[in-house]
Amino acid sequence: MQRQTAPNRNGPLVRAGVVLGLSFGGFFDGIVFHQVLQWHHMLTGVADAAVRDDITLNTLADGLFHVASYVLGLIGLLMLWRARVELVGPRSGRVLAGAMIGGAGLFNLVEGLVNHQLLGIHHLRTDVANPLPWDMAFLASGVLLMAVGWWLVRAATSAASAER
Repeated sequence: MQRQTAPNRNGPLVRAGVVLGLSFGGFFDGIVFHQVLQWHHMLTGVADAAVRDDITLNTLADGLFHVASYVLGLIGLLMLWRARVELVGPRSGRVLAGAMIGGAGLFNLVEGLVNHQLLGIHHLRTDVANPLPWDMAFLASGVLLMAVGWWLVRAATSAASAER
């Protein structure tokens, strides 16, 4: 006899976690790399020296980046509020954590590909002779975080299904 499993109800929770992870990834990037380590600002890779070297303009661009991260966080919280019914399910905390880790990885991958490689508006490190290895490590961290997040969601969902 084949065992029937309940439908996966984690979709809203996973989507909320991914959006929150995107937000947290943005905040981590902006706070750690832009402010604390001061490795780059949003526009430090722009060819025009008037833009690249204008700290006021770069600070504004960094601030707008934080506003976008904040808006993503608010959207993610709203999505999480709507998915709150799923939070009582077995292993839902692991599902949410995995989705958030995956979302942070997605942020690194998209931001690294778009801003670092395609647009070239900045690189992870602007204070080194060759920023490419640092950019590649940033992209690799995105892939790794996405894989860990996917594994956590998958493991928690499988364990919850087995407990039913």
